[in-house]
Amino acid sequence: MGMDSTAADGLRMVSFAPGLDPADPGAADSRTRNWFEAVKLGFHEERADPGHLPGMVDAYQRDGRTLTAVYDDEAPEYASDPAVPVATYASMANRLNVGGPALLPAHLITMVTVRPTHRRRGILRRMITSDLAAAKQGGFALAALTASEATIYGRFGFGAASSTAGIELDTRGGLEFTAPRRGTVAVADSGKLLALAPEIFSAHLDRTFGALGRQHGYALRASGTWSEESSEPDKGLRGVIRYNADGVPDGYAAYKSLGWRTEPHTMRITDLVAASDEAYRELWRYLGSIDLVERLTFGVAPVEDPLPWMLADRRRYKVTSVEDVLWLRVLDPKAALEARGYAGNGAVVLDVVDPLGFAGGAWLLEVRSGVGRVRPLGAAEDTGHRRVELDAAALGSLYLGAVTGRTLAAAGGVRASEDALTVLDELFAAGPAPYCSTHF
Repeated sequence: MGMDSTAADGLRMVSFAPGLDPADPGAADSRTRNWFEAVKLGFHEERADPGHLPGMVDAYQRDGRTLTAVYDDEAPEYASDPAVPVATYASMANRLNVGGPALLPAHLITMVTVRPTHRRRGILRRMITSDLAAAKQGGFALAALTASEATIYGRFGFGAASSTAGIELDTRGGLEFTAPRRGTVAVADSGKLLALAPEIFSAHLDRTFGALGRQHGYALRASGTWSEESSEPDKGLRGVIRYNADGVPDGYAAYKSLGWRTEPHTMRITDLVAASDEAYRELWRYLGSIDLVERLTFGVAPVEDPLPWMLADRRRYKVTSVEDVLWLRVLDPKAALEARGYAGNGAVVLDVVDPLGFAGGAWLLEVRSGVGRVRPLGAAEDTGHRRVELDAAALGSLYLGAVTGRTLAAAGGVRASEDALTVLDELFAAGPAPYCSTHF
């Protein structure tokens, strides 16, 4: 995240890799331990058990995370230990399916906190702008995050780019499906699912537009090695694996009961990953057949979900919420737009307004047979193509096509003629709906 530095106000920003104590490899080093303490404070969570931190460090190292901390060394008497940061930030990289011939590496931002006592001092701006500059210099076309609050990141050029649905299924008497059963399903061996889950997700990632690679913690939680809220084992979690006609695992689900006192008796799906449409259907067929269960819930279903269309009674299916997941920030318009796959043909000039300067300028996008080519235009250059003016955040929202250019124009983030909006939507919104179930 760039070099360590001290600002004029005395606040010190340091970036480092998560690590273990050289004198005691069974413990996190003090800098990492204090960073976790600040994160727990920022997200209103219980203090971390020091015994669990080495497992967290291992997972973070596998993710390739860089941690950033901001310190106030002038803390007053009786205040919290100044070795505990007043702000935190972390970054890592993973691959995003943007519909092109290859997965696109993306720069991921997470664990952003600023202590209330140190707000309005430009700490977040300092962390995020220096990090984005380093990411662009490092060759990343996109930055991404999942936002705890929806009002923070638009001013830094991030736009909400995909959403998921919370769903409920009434399973009293079992779910009936219109298609015949295919393949087999088996209850998972938890230890083996720990190794298998990333393989199945990799196949899901390759086929799913908008999907993002996952951090190591997902496999730990899918197997019950970690619980959802801590690195303690989850003894109530169960897993199931789906096998195709050739006996190859191509899907899994993890689930747990909410307890007998819950009315109606509810099973919550904590994770469900399918590498084929058939696997998706057969996992739900199994889940809908579990005895003594009257309701299933799942928090990260696709917004355009095929499940209700699979059911003999689609009224068993209910959407309870829709929430944004992936927020994107374009750093290099040429690289980002050329990496994307498109459904149509056409050309449009994108006049990107970016106060931070990463993506600003005029960009001619020409698409032929689903492949985009981009070149920057000079200030006075006129290609004769229709033009669209849009903010950097709107470009992030438009990128995966989850929202149309016409909707963004109604919101004010896009300014263009009706003809230009038609071309824009033929290029960006005509393909499959994006689906990202990865939070980070």
